[in-house]
Amino acid sequence: MVNCVVRNWQGEEVGQASLDLKVAKEETAAHIVHRALVRQMTNARQGTASTKTRAEVRGGGRKPWRQKGTGRARAGSIRSPLWRGGGVIFGPKPRDYNLKMNRKERRLALRTAFQSRSEDLIVVEEFADEFPRPKTKDLASALQRWGVESGQKALLILPELPDNIYLSARNLERLKVITATNLNVYDLLHADAIITTAAGLAKIHEVYND
Repeated sequence: MVNCVVRNWQGEEVGQASLDLKVAKEETAAHIVHRALVRQMTNARQGTASTKTRAEVRGGGRKPWRQKGTGRARAGSIRSPLWRGGGVIFGPKPRDYNLKMNRKERRLALRTAFQSRSEDLIVVEEFADEFPRPKTKDLASALQRWGVESGQKALLILPELPDNIYLSARNLERLKVITATNLNVYDLLHADAIITTAAGLAKIHEVYND
């Protein structure tokens, strides 16, 4: 179990919250998190790259010149891979890159990745009431008060995403906002700082700590 400081809207310490997730054993933790990360990044590939072989390229049905007597190298088709405009040898074809991973393993990797970032976790009080209307400047100032340094990539995890917070956050280049039910290994490892609310932390325990 890890204890985290809870901060209010002004950035002052007002309490503590505990992070207690079922994680992988120390000797296998790095391996299972790596597998989950590779799976997520690989499954994001579209696999639509495609090239044409010499059988698929248009033209080339007639032999360009006779076999002998011209002094030139013999040629059977203008669509040979050796020719400009010809087919491609061993080029990419559409394929499925999806990797499978058991659901229990995926969730174990997610919990392990989240708890491994406990030193970079910032827990704050609910602040939805601070945004009666969208205000990017106010959210940027709050991030600095909470300890997110300039230039750091931040991940904001909320139990649900109010429109005013979403509209306030979407123009901050280094901030990504997700809901607690959409956690993923890549975002957790990619961020320099992770911010969540006490309710968001409770939601993470409820959803993932099975």
